[in-house]
This record gives sequence, structure tokens and C-alpha cells, in this order.
Amino acid sequence: AASAPARPPPRPSRPATSARSSAVAAPARLEPSARVAESNGIHFPWDIKGGILGDAATALSYGDLSAIPAPVDQWAAVPTAGKLQILGTIAVLEFVGETMEPHYMRGGKPGFYPSLKDAAGGGKGNIPHPVPLDLYDPFGFFEGDSEEKKARGRNVEINNGRAAMLGIFGLICASKGLIVPGLDSLGIAQATAEPMSYFGPNDAGLPFVENMLKFDIASFGQPQ
Repeated sequence: AASAPARPPPRPSRPATSARSSAVAAPARLEPSARVAESNGIHFPWDIKGGILGDAATALSYGDLSAIPAPVDQWAAVPTAGKLQILGTIAVLEFVGETMEPHYMRGGKPGFYPSLKDAAGGGKGNIPHPVPLDLYDPFGFFEGDSEEKKARGRNVEINNGRAAMLGIFGLICASKGLIVPGLDSLGIAQATAEPMSYFGPNDAGLPFVENMLKFDIASFGQPQ
């Protein structure tokens, strides 16, 4: 009798999209974390806008941001140039991570982030200038770790990142008056800005932002 056809080997499992490089997620989490720190009076002692060479009439210090009670409103008060710098930095890091080979969704390592030094001008050319330090382990403290330890660390950091994002969104929801068990009794300052909008009324000078502000997110994009 003819033998049954051999079953094809199972395809490797593809990690969920959220299990991407935690090295990119970390900078993205730093900004809201900084706003939470500032709401508790912890901030840099210099200006975020203006400074010694700037216009004193339009200067904005980190202390000024810290005086705003709600972190969401603090973000709304960040100058447009600062928001563009953060967005640009994350975009570059995302580009480097998405162009690594093999891709983390196609046989690569979930949680792994490629070397920025290799991606600079002397490497693949994804960054047009030399980069002296890597995003992960910039000083080489963990170069001697075994592959098993590195794999466990990547999985731990992915889970840490998920927990951090849940915590941040919980605080944002509580600051907009939603009921979040465990946070309702903390007296979190209520925010007036739109937390799901990267740009706000202070950034209306950017292309398309003014038109974007005419739509109401709560009504699924219907004009206000």
C-alpha cells in the first residue's frame, strides 16, 4: 500500500505584533513617564524652550511644565519643536528596527534590537552619520551573557513593557474621569487635553493639524 504523504514541517510561530523590540518601546514610554515624574515635582532645572540665548518672554522651563497638575496637560504644553524631535527620534529607531534582517516577524528574535553602530554610515547605511553608542547595552556590560540569559531578558523586558503601558494608560484613563479600580482613590489630577492626540491646539501651525482639530474623536471623526 502506498504510504501516506509526509506532513509538511510546522511553520515557526510568529510573535504577536506587540512582542516587538522593547528597545524602541522604552524611549516611547519615557515621555509619559517623564510627565508623571514632573507632576510630582521632579524635573530638570533648565528651560525646555528659550534659555539664555532665547526670548525671555516666550521661555518655558521644565518647572513650568511641572506646575501643570495633569501629565496629559503637561504634554499638550510641550513646544511643537520638542514634539517633533521626539517623533523624529522614535521614527528613526522604528526604521532601524523594522529593516533588520531577519525581521522579528519572519524568524528574527522578538525583543531584539539591532546595533545602531552597525546601522550607521559604515554599516547598512540606515543612519546617515556615525553613532558612538548602541541603544541596548551602550557600554557593553552584558556582552558576556549567554544566549539563554539574553533570551530570557528579552522576554522579561517585553512583559515589563506591556505592564508599563497598561499602567500608563490606566493613569491616563483615571485623569479623564474614567473608573479605574485602584486608582480612583489616589486623587489624580483631571486633564483637559485630548490624550489620544499627539498634536494639539498649540501645534496648529503644522500642516494638517488645524484640520485634524476640527474632528471630534469621541464622535468617531464627525466635524465639531
